Amino acid sequence: MLQRLARLINRYIRPYWGLLSIVIVLQTIATIMSLYLPTLNARIIDEGVVTGDTDFIWGTGGVMLLLSAVQGAAQIGAVWAGANTAMQFGRDVRAAIFERALSFSARELNRFGAPSLITRTTNDVQQVQMLVLMTAIMLVGAPITMVGGVIMALREDAGLSWIIFAAVVILGAGIVVLIVNMGPLFELMQKRIDTLNRVLREQITGIRVVRAFVREPHEARRFDTANAELVDTATKVGRLMAFLFPFVGLIMNVSTVGVMWFGAQRIESGDIQIGQLTAFISYLMQILISVMMTTMLLVMAPRAAVCADRIMEVLETDSSVAPPASPVAPSGERGHVLFDRVSFAYPGAEEPVIRDISFELTPGTTTAIIGSTGSGKTTLISLIPRLFDATAGRVLVDGVDVRDLDPDTLWARIGLVPQKPYLFSGTIASNLRYGKPDATDEELWDALRVAQAEPFVLDKEGRLESEIAQGGTNVSGGQRQRLAIARALVKKPSVYIFDDSFSALDVATDARLRAALRPETASAAVLVVAQRVSTITGADLILVLDDGEIVGRGTHEELLTTNATYREIVESQLSAEEAAA
Repeated sequence: MLQRLARLINRYIRPYWGLLSIVIVLQTIATIMSLYLPTLNARIIDEGVVTGDTDFIWGTGGVMLLLSAVQGAAQIGAVWAGANTAMQFGRDVRAAIFERALSFSARELNRFGAPSLITRTTNDVQQVQMLVLMTAIMLVGAPITMVGGVIMALREDAGLSWIIFAAVVILGAGIVVLIVNMGPLFELMQKRIDTLNRVLREQITGIRVVRAFVREPHEARRFDTANAELVDTATKVGRLMAFLFPFVGLIMNVSTVGVMWFGAQRIESGDIQIGQLTAFISYLMQILISVMMTTMLLVMAPRAAVCADRIMEVLETDSSVAPPASPVAPSGERGHVLFDRVSFAYPGAEEPVIRDISFELTPGTTTAIIGSTGSGKTTLISLIPRLFDATAGRVLVDGVDVRDLDPDTLWARIGLVPQKPYLFSGTIASNLRYGKPDATDEELWDALRVAQAEPFVLDKEGRLESEIAQGGTNVSGGQRQRLAIARALVKKPSVYIFDDSFSALDVATDARLRAALRPETASAAVLVVAQRVSTITGADLILVLDDGEIVGRGTHEELLTTNATYREIVESQLSAEEAAA
């Protein structure tokens, strides 16, 4: 884990070596000033106070004031530069995680899970960022203070040096024991933060289901359990942290008493003077404080290492749908899609989800896919925009395998309306312009008209500028579907994919929408996945999917007479008169 922490910091700190150089220079200046001040103070006591030399006291005191001012200014500058370095480091790491997550296929996203990715982007980055901040602030100061403090203390009186050695050894041993016990707890804490985020996200997202089934008490208990587990781990960490400062304080106080006790005897014997003893105590405090500050870094390091390990796990995970090294330009007819003996299996699955699928979409035609739940319909259409990659066979768009197309070129040709339409926080206009940022208001209204969404948008006070909540939770399911359809229409792609996108519409609205869609999509290829037979009766080709295989293909009339599976679906939904129509 420490190796990954070092790699992460080294990778993203490189652009800020200039700022770090400023930190090093300023910290060096501040540390040298702080090391020289006790010596000046000792000279005031031994050479000025004892002899009554007022001029020497004022002169040396003035020098001390000047050095203190320089020290303070250098320390402020070092903290400013260090904070800037740490904040920009955190920004870059968050951006890197976000960009990598955007490149993931559904396979990687399912592996990590949204709550864990959120935790890694926020809390985990914050922990590493704090380590970088503390390291930058104490990068030079603590080592120089420890080494320089020992040298300066020995200059004052070598006879008391054994006290420094004993204090540092005892303090170091206690710190090592502390860190060894903290490492596993920090790893457990990050996992429990993941769990808490997952439970909270599920409950907020599924609040309607929770209330519909009156499961508030059950969900409250789930949250309490996750919360209590996190509190329990955090409390154990807190107890160890609480032990640290009293322990350090005890060592510092005992060391001070020891210096004063044995120092008094050396003063009495004439080996040292009072000012030298005062300076020695100051250097002892500086050494122990620098050890304590280093301890804080060492205490933070295990948790930061755990967080860095989780961050690097994301950054070092390659997407299973990586863009091609040498993209191929589309060469075929625009709006042509070909499935050539395509199969797909999820990692670790015993059987493929879809097997040996072959069909094609051509411009100006509508192809429909129907089948029972779990037959592989959504997986099948996900292969066109490369949400997954086929494990066997090829999917070609405009004559080129989708794995060889530049992702932007591929996605520019596809308008996907997913099974669960998602709207982003903003306005109706900002959501409709998602695929075409420069679309005019007239283009938006045209798309709304076709999608049968114009009436309810006109009824809203802000119309196109009406607010949309995250996920579109402030509009109904049918309105959300129609806005998602309008969003795809604004883009004007050459291939439309509707994944059960009419399920929330009543029969009359569904019919009007399909009638309005025909002229709008006349020059494009249209692929419709549907559960409702009435939605696809007018399709040029209907594919019947069962257990991942195509078991029938043809028009509505042809399948009624030739395919038992399709006829069974129709008879389960329509009356005998409707089936014959």
